[in-house]
Amino acid sequence: MTKTERFAILLVPEFTHIAFSCAIEPLRIANLISGETLYEWVLASHDGDRETCSNGTVSLVDHSFKNLPKCDRVFALSGINVHKHLDPDLLNALRRERATGAKVGALCSAAFILAKAGMLDGMRAAIHWDFHDGFLEDFPDVNLVSSVFVADEPIITASGGTATADLMLHLIEDTHGSDLAIAIADQMVYNAVREGTAEQRVSLQSRHGMRNPHLVRAIQIMNDCIERPRSPSLIAEEIGISTRQLERIFGRYLNCSPKKYLMDLRLNRARNLLVQTDQSVTEIALACGFESPGHFARVYRGKFGITPTAQQSKIG
Repeated sequence: MTKTERFAILLVPEFTHIAFSCAIEPLRIANLISGETLYEWVLASHDGDRETCSNGTVSLVDHSFKNLPKCDRVFALSGINVHKHLDPDLLNALRRERATGAKVGALCSAAFILAKAGMLDGMRAAIHWDFHDGFLEDFPDVNLVSSVFVADEPIITASGGTATADLMLHLIEDTHGSDLAIAIADQMVYNAVREGTAEQRVSLQSRHGMRNPHLVRAIQIMNDCIERPRSPSLIAEEIGISTRQLERIFGRYLNCSPKKYLMDLRLNRARNLLVQTDQSVTEIALACGFESPGHFARVYRGKFGITPTAQQSKIG
């Protein structure tokens, strides 16, 4: 008789409902198609009663973090404002389950929680792309990747959304074979199952229908030099084209100048850091290449209509 594998999903306030469904449904369908109880799952929250996700839906749970039953796999699942939900009981549960032999993992933004506990140091990890900027600043010892999931490390991580389904189908295939995993995907009408190495975000070329290597290279340079921004002339020189040619390329494909595109990159990263981290406005200004907090505040307000300090207070 096939051994039943038990999963525990530890729900963090404001968890993402799509990732939750994509975690549970492949397991349910595996049981349905196979006619066996291949998987069981339990839900847990801080109070052991219920938890609310980011869309307001309330899920009843089976256990509190303190009294989890023995499980084979334990996944933390969070969503927005993850840095506000660092529950000591949750961290203790993850450490305890790992110490007793369970395979521990993180879904959506929950890699932040495991990284905060020091459990991801030296490992590759995936987290939803919207959290990349803050994660890179806070956890330099973690090898953050842009893949949809990472399943070949001691701690498994998935970037959330439908990437959670990709991960679950991968785990099911590893245990029960590709035929069952394909049948589950068909039942879900999910015909775009991705390998773990797939990129989370649509590439620049695909998004804009572009095939201009100079533009792609320029944007790569801009992303790599946000802390010490380079002028368009230096970027053009590194690529091997003239500044005027670089201006024409940005105007043609993105309808803006290289200077404006780079400023928008810096300001969007600054906004991510303000929302996702506890760094000061001064620290964030320096991390995004602004020489003074005053200049940073002026250009930030010009783009978003709110000062950096007010932005932090709004989400604090």
